[in-house]
Amino acid sequence: MVNRRFPVWAPGAQRVEVTVDGHGTLPLTRDDQGWWRLAAALDDDRPALDYGFTVDGDGPHPDPRSLRQPDGVHALSREFDPAAYAWTDGDWRGRDLTGAVIYELHIGTFTPEGTFSAAAERLDHLADLGVDAVELLPVNAFNGPYGWGYDGVLWFAVHEPYGGPEEYQRFVDACHRRGIAVVQDVVYNHLGPSGNYLPVFGPYLSEGRNTWGSSMNLDGPQSDEVRALILDNVAYWLGDMHVDGLRLDAVHALRDTRAEHILEAMAARAAAVSARTGRPATLIAESDLNDPRLIRSRARSGYGLDAQWDDDVHHSIHVALTGETKGYYADFADEGALTKVFTRGFFHDGSYSSFRERHHGRPLDAHIPHTRLVAFSQDHDQIGNRAAGDRLTATLDDGRLAAAAALTLLGPFTPMLFMGEEWAASTPWPFFASHPEPELADATRSGRIAEFAQMGWDPEAVADPMDAATFASAKLDWAEPESARGAAMLDWYRLLIAVRRTIPAGARATEVTRDGSVFGWRRGEVRVTVGLTGTGAAAAAGDGQALARFGDAVLVTQAP
Repeated sequence: MVNRRFPVWAPGAQRVEVTVDGHGTLPLTRDDQGWWRLAAALDDDRPALDYGFTVDGDGPHPDPRSLRQPDGVHALSREFDPAAYAWTDGDWRGRDLTGAVIYELHIGTFTPEGTFSAAAERLDHLADLGVDAVELLPVNAFNGPYGWGYDGVLWFAVHEPYGGPEEYQRFVDACHRRGIAVVQDVVYNHLGPSGNYLPVFGPYLSEGRNTWGSSMNLDGPQSDEVRALILDNVAYWLGDMHVDGLRLDAVHALRDTRAEHILEAMAARAAAVSARTGRPATLIAESDLNDPRLIRSRARSGYGLDAQWDDDVHHSIHVALTGETKGYYADFADEGALTKVFTRGFFHDGSYSSFRERHHGRPLDAHIPHTRLVAFSQDHDQIGNRAAGDRLTATLDDGRLAAAAALTLLGPFTPMLFMGEEWAASTPWPFFASHPEPELADATRSGRIAEFAQMGWDPEAVADPMDAATFASAKLDWAEPESARGAAMLDWYRLLIAVRRTIPAGARATEVTRDGSVFGWRRGEVRVTVGLTGTGAAAAAGDGQALARFGDAVLVTQAP
């Protein structure tokens, strides 16, 4: 380690001290910008020291920029040198992730062990499937042994039960050796309720709130250092940890009135990292706004992000296949919803939303390819935010599951799969958490029930998120892809991904039609026809050449 002066920003503090393993508690000196540090570097040749800060007698607490928390988010931080890892991905030049096949997974439930090393052992499965990139749900430090990860409080530290930061580096390295990129889900719109000590140090939070808690101070007094924390974290993942892209959680909750929005600043920082490393650095937004400004270039007065999630595609597919029209699905009951999203990208592009009781969204710019929109028929939110955490497998027959795959993988968007869907996994994926504090546990239970009430779901069907059995139920069963049904579905997904590779990456969907139970479109030279019922599949054959049939429900055809 170099220059051990333990800097920390605490602009309003009168006294800041650092407690260092083996050295006791030492006073820090303040500069004019509110940064505190040792007057002289600490002399200690040990590779990693544990340390924490006390602010005006409160502490010691972890470093807001901690790189490792081996004993949890309430304990001392431990030094970690990301440059010490011997990377083997020197030949990896990255890849453009727009148009790529993305696979979303949660480290804690992807394997029985729930670790990076165990997940790395399953990468050959993903490579054989044809996956271009894995997208990891948040891995930064949070309280408790398991959870979704969106309650993180230390953005640089990797959740220790998953294996910690060095195991994370090994996982990324293993992905790159197989030609698989890594997208990391990051959360900058709020902090979790347990272990959030940032307000002790400075004005990191604003007076405003969003759905999940206090908003970050992005534009108020002393917000420069708050923004610097976020931008440095972007550079940490993309640079130091060799990650290929970031999925930015719920960017509509980032309240920022500055002339340069924090998202534009993130895009500029990612571009700088890309220029330095020679690898693409992709930023993908999750947004509820249907606002093309997110992915419009900075030269065109946009934010310059590379892609955004498109929930309208999911909702259109879900309603067409399941017939479910409760809650926000009501907007997509129109039989023309699928056709509209395939041709125009957004369903709500200034149209009236009955669920919101107002008009919503705006049209996608004509020059923006649909591959800048990430589409899926299943993902962690759309499954986990159901009362029982039930996948489409619990509702649809195999033919309609195969139809969902065809609509996702052969559509004009960037497709994303959710772990296990490629073999029609039967395991649910309910919301789960492990808050040790009883008051947080109770609030989580009651909060989930209130959310589900909006969708008209039975509160009795809600799995207790704090029950260890709920977490255990979400773990994938790796015996299922070896079954006859699982193997057949896997073959179907492999075929669809192979067909996708024959289509020009930027080809939009044209000649899009829907006739009752038959939905068809052309992309490049490939014509795709999906029959939503057995009768529809038979009618879909037309004069095309059958590539494959799954059960009696889906037929993919290629123009003769």
